[in-house]
Amino acid sequence: MIRINLLTVERERSKTKSRSAGGGGLSFGLAQQLTLACTVILVVTGLYIGWRYLSLTRESNRVDDEIAKAQEETGRLHTIIMQVQQFEQRKAQLSQRVTLIEQLRKGQTGPVHMLDQISRSLPPMLWLTELKQGGGGEVVVDGKCTTLTSLSDFVANLEATGYFKKSIEIVSSQTEPMATPPGELIKFSVKAIFQQPSDGPTVPSAVAAARQVPPAAPASR
Repeated sequence: MIRINLLTVERERSKTKSRSAGGGGLSFGLAQQLTLACTVILVVTGLYIGWRYLSLTRESNRVDDEIAKAQEETGRLHTIIMQVQQFEQRKAQLSQRVTLIEQLRKGQTGPVHMLDQISRSLPPMLWLTELKQGGGGEVVVDGKCTTLTSLSDFVANLEATGYFKKSIEIVSSQTEPMATPPGELIKFSVKAIFQQPSDGPTVPSAVAAARQVPPAAPASR
């Protein structure tokens, strides 16, 4: 007679079902963990992207501000550069004018010395009415004096300066009557040749002596 233990079979089935149920629970737990991990990763990634976006936005705004300031500074520097260029042009023009004035001044050294020496050579009671300068340094001096002595002193003083070639020519001398003393004047014209001496001119003692000598009394007619 064959006997089958049905209780043992039922126990085996119960164990198999329990194992199957336990495996499904384990699989469900891993899926939840993976989902949670992915969610955390997505949240962290989103937060990082948001923070990075805000950071880049602030950096972009800062760069834009710096660019605007740089453009403003460039405009200001451009204005300054234009002013400096205008100043340099003005400086060059003034420098050219100064150079031209210096050249003209150097060219006028001769006439200045000539007038200075003529004025130094004037004796008392003699004055000039006209001075003409021609080519080759020729100078014609017209004037009036009260005595012939003053005229001769004037010619001697001019020769003594060293700025006029010897001898100086008295072109003409005419007597003009006057209603008041000294009664007559001598109108004269003197021609001389102006030159630059090699050595510096000195005021001769004759000029100073002539200035100290009182004028001679006019000759009686």
